Amino acid sequence: MDKAFFENIRISFESIRNHLLRTILTVAIIAFGIMALVGILTAIDSIKYYLNENFSMMGANTFNIRNREMVVRMGGRSSNANAYKNISYREALRFKDEFNFPASTSMHTFGTGIATLKFESEKTNPNIQIVGIDENYIYNAGYDIEQGRNLTAQEVTSGAHVVVVGSAIIKDLFKNNEDPVGQIISVGPGKYRIVGVMKEKGSSMGFSGDRNCLMPLNNVRQYFSRPNMNYTISVRTRNAEELEPAIGEATGIFRVIRGDTPGKTETFSVMKSDNIANMLLGLTGQVRLGATFIGLITLFGAAIGLMNIMLVSVTERTREIGIRKAIGATRKTIRDQFLIEAVVIAQIGGFFGIVAGILVGNILSYFIGSAFIVPWPWIILAVVLCFVVALVSGSIPANKAASVDPIESLRYE
Repeated sequence: MDKAFFENIRISFESIRNHLLRTILTVAIIAFGIMALVGILTAIDSIKYYLNENFSMMGANTFNIRNREMVVRMGGRSSNANAYKNISYREALRFKDEFNFPASTSMHTFGTGIATLKFESEKTNPNIQIVGIDENYIYNAGYDIEQGRNLTAQEVTSGAHVVVVGSAIIKDLFKNNEDPVGQIISVGPGKYRIVGVMKEKGSSMGFSGDRNCLMPLNNVRQYFSRPNMNYTISVRTRNAEELEPAIGEATGIFRVIRGDTPGKTETFSVMKSDNIANMLLGLTGQVRLGATFIGLITLFGAAIGLMNIMLVSVTERTREIGIRKAIGATRKTIRDQFLIEAVVIAQIGGFFGIVAGILVGNILSYFIGSAFIVPWPWIILAVVLCFVVALVSGSIPANKAASVDPIESLRYE
């Protein structure tokens, strides 16, 4: 049986050589169908990888605990004011001490959004945001330190006069390309030493983190103090899979800290930072569905083309089939020969389609800065689809060839 199988493969390649132009056209149809399928799905995987990587850096595995938003009601009974009270420093600090989940926990507070920073004769516009942070905030917020270092726990506790600033601030204050690390700048009436510069991130939805001035939490509490300051707690898990368990544990601990009784709504809100990512990933799922549908339609056309070439091949090789039957070939042997030929043609088209699809899909990956994607699941799917297309489109011609009467076929032409 193995000998007959390899003999059929040899005959298939011989037939392909004898009808090269027609075979090339059929292979091209199949290749375009597979390229459309694999290429679009590879591009979608590249986008998904890019989103996962970037939102992981920006907080896809991060959630924030903050006070509930005040809702204004027109008429009726007023809401419980206690449900909207700010999160205090003691509550945030207690949560940080009691939350033992394997994750990075930080707390921060807003100082002001209209600060002016000065260095010698240069100064910024009065639109710098002052944020009081702890030593884990920069990691949790997805920032990177480009120059210098992060704040230390001791500096946070002691309220040291040190700052980590955004890249836009450096461009405003150090126009002569001075090394900003170690320089003394004025923030309001105080003097602060720059210990770190954050890597540029750009703006999103009108907000630019590059204009932030990050100070030790206790320094902001002292010099930018105001009544009833509000604090936000941020938790970043090691990976996205641990996010939901961490949220559950954090919610339970903070309910106790806030004194929320069982059956009552929390007096705080837990906000996940991956909402945008999930929305975009949901859109890629819909695009994937549409791309698969388009690819399958193209493959359907390829199946028709392959069936056509095989039917023509059966007609042209009627005499050959009669000779094979005359020397002892069975119906099964003839049917297997044409089925294998259809499979070989389809797999050749599939090979070129897979290679072209990977290259086309990764063009987008290159331009968006994502990784080079080899979509093994889609490659396996393409191979299987080519095999199915070959069986479906080759079965009718193969059965027709197997049913040819040897006597009539020997008299053909």
